[in-house]
Amino acid sequence: MNGEQIFWPMLCQVALTYLIYGVGSSRRMNAIKTGNAKPSDFRIPNVEPEPSATAMRNLANQFELPVLFYACCLTLFVLGATSTVALALGWAFALLRVAHAYVHVTSNKLRYRRPLFISGFFVLAAMWLMVLYRLAIG
Repeated sequence: MNGEQIFWPMLCQVALTYLIYGVGSSRRMNAIKTGNAKPSDFRIPNVEPEPSATAMRNLANQFELPVLFYACCLTLFVLGATSTVALALGWAFALLRVAHAYVHVTSNKLRYRRPLFISGFFVLAAMWLMVLYRLAIG
């Protein structure tokens, strides 16, 4: 397997982050246009209309667990440990993040969002166990 394949799920996660930036910006602009917010409301957004607040909170999520994902993928690549299993887990994580973001910026129902997050959490943990295993066996 070509080890560089691990970069595709990473690029999927990067694309998701850019997409959420766009959603948040669009929702903020819409809040201003409809009179639900003023531009000054976003200097230090203590109170923000719910549609843009959920998008911006999801954007913050893209810089939490995914940061560990990027580090893990790069570590697997450097160690030469980007197996088919690692690639499948990488894609699983990225697609779970897409599903999590979709729920977060649409219905925002915790009964759907939380299991998606937890699943991604454990998928990423499995990836880090692969790093640990690779380091342990040399």
